[in-house]
Amino acid sequence: MNISRLLRTDLIKLRMETTAGSEEDAEDGVERTAKQKREDKEKVIEELVELLERSGKTGNHNKLLTDFINRERKATTAIGHGIAIPHIRSYQAKELLIGVALADPGYEFDAPDGELVRMFFVMAAPPYDDNLYLKLFKGLAELLRFDYFRERLLQASSEFDIIRAFEEME
Repeated sequence: MNISRLLRTDLIKLRMETTAGSEEDAEDGVERTAKQKREDKEKVIEELVELLERSGKTGNHNKLLTDFINRERKATTAIGHGIAIPHIRSYQAKELLIGVALADPGYEFDAPDGELVRMFFVMAAPPYDDNLYLKLFKGLAELLRFDYFRERLLQASSEFDIIRAFEEME
């Protein structure tokens, strides 16, 4: 799967802006409630949806956001190693879309290994586009298993560095 061909610089965000959780709470050792954690997660998802909307190939914002939130409520899309792949098939996606967003220090996202998520690969596709969607998901998972590749993505200083990293791995 040639993922680099699907990546666009306008759908890559090197620094997420969402402020989730309270750093003061963490320093004071105050445990956040499940509701607060869920709300934080939904803020992150909203920023990811806004990233995909830059493509001009999405439908209704609220419906797309609801589709992503409902998908995430079923099971986390965090896969460990600081990675999450929020993905849906929705009529709000006019074609297969992929966005990349980096976060430092990261967000709590119910990762199986308990790590903060620092890399998000957000995907949306129309419901009838299973083949390419599944190939993209599989290709991403294969590439992201390499520590050096993940580290290279985290060290990217431009959107082109992200695309170049994918090109060189494919």
